Amino acid sequence: MKSYYLAIDIGASSGRHILGSLEQGKMELEEIYRFENGMQEKNGHLCWDFARLFEEIKNGMKKCKELGKIPQSMGIDTWGVDFVLLDSEGAMLGDSVGYRDHRTDGIKEKLAPVIGQEELYARTGIQFQPYNTLNQLAALKEETPQQLEQAKTLLMTPDYFNYCLTGNAKQEYTIASTSQMLDVKTGQWDEALIERLGLPKEIFLPPHKPGTLAGNLKPEVAKEVGFDCKVIMVASHDTASAVMAVPSLEEKALYISSGTWSLMGSESKESSTDMASMQAGFTNEGGYGGTYRFLKNIMGLWMIQSVRKELAPDKSFGEICEQASKESITSLVNCNDESFLSPESMVEAVQSYCEKTGQQVPETIAELACVIYNSLAKCYAESKKQIEALTGKEFERIYIIGGGSKADYLNELTAKYADCEVSAGPGEATAIGNLMCQMIEDKQFASLSEARQCVIDSFAVKYYR
Repeated sequence: MKSYYLAIDIGASSGRHILGSLEQGKMELEEIYRFENGMQEKNGHLCWDFARLFEEIKNGMKKCKELGKIPQSMGIDTWGVDFVLLDSEGAMLGDSVGYRDHRTDGIKEKLAPVIGQEELYARTGIQFQPYNTLNQLAALKEETPQQLEQAKTLLMTPDYFNYCLTGNAKQEYTIASTSQMLDVKTGQWDEALIERLGLPKEIFLPPHKPGTLAGNLKPEVAKEVGFDCKVIMVASHDTASAVMAVPSLEEKALYISSGTWSLMGSESKESSTDMASMQAGFTNEGGYGGTYRFLKNIMGLWMIQSVRKELAPDKSFGEICEQASKESITSLVNCNDESFLSPESMVEAVQSYCEKTGQQVPETIAELACVIYNSLAKCYAESKKQIEALTGKEFERIYIIGGGSKADYLNELTAKYADCEVSAGPGEATAIGNLMCQMIEDKQFASLSEARQCVIDSFAVKYYR
């Protein structure tokens, strides 16, 4: 009988349930459910609707029962940095405020007397971002300190959903590493840092490596969805799962996990926390098997997603990409400029940047997309040069995985600007990595290398030069 595994991949704009199985040595995928996601204004903040998301998680699980394809196990991956606080009864405290909320505005300056950015980077290996968990907690402590006083447990987003499914509160390592609060050398919470910030260290649970069993479904959840299965703590930061699915990360290859964010970097057994790495904007996030993802966070397809939502929600990204490829506008923007993080209008933000820098102002969606795609590709090329300078290595190939791997025009531009071969695919890298972790735990693969070979055998990639 065929064994099934369920990957639930929840991104900032949507989530999906994908069943995975092995057939004659190849991995087969079947998307069985998809749902929308996004932040909404609530009590003056941008918040996630975690109650609705949990209902969607269960709705997709019910599809497994309807199809008669009951998974051996399931795993959840999500975006990083966001969290919930639980009280002594296990109930969520406050609203599930999201990372694009403005409560952390000015937090860098407020924390400066407590700890400097250079020391923080040396301790955690994580680049400063206003939305990091550390900064969100500092803002929460200032705004609603009673929540921290009442809190018994902190859980990152995927760990909270695992808790809702199993009743067991556990913390997974790769998602915890996005918090900027783990000791980069030990992979454990930096308790001295936590105390220095005035946060209660008892709310932080010990991080578990990917592949750890969270538990089985609670009886009431199993009854509702129609089956029981194991819940595996996969590499639950979506980028950590995506990088697992890169077909090959030989020494001369880089990756770009291309989605709402573009995460570009290399896989390494060692972290790099020197000041040159910090000043160049690189971070050291935890990966599968004790690796580090030495990468730069680039704004990514969030920009084109936002422009499409404003101007042409009925157009496909393929159509927009094709139209952009026919434009001749040469204006460029800095994709990492904070003005693009959470603007009221992305169209106006791009136009304003071009106007302020004395460039042609894009007017149509095709012109805007052309500017964004060219700017992203140029940023990728610049990041490649930085990685080469920091590591002393030359990289001959870039693997582009995730949804952005389907953007032909962007891939062509990346190969052109970076002057190297680009390999695009698989598009479902995050879900594939999620499934790989479950399959390794279930002894379907002996190692990550064997699982990656299965990816090569199972999924087509497209090459650009």
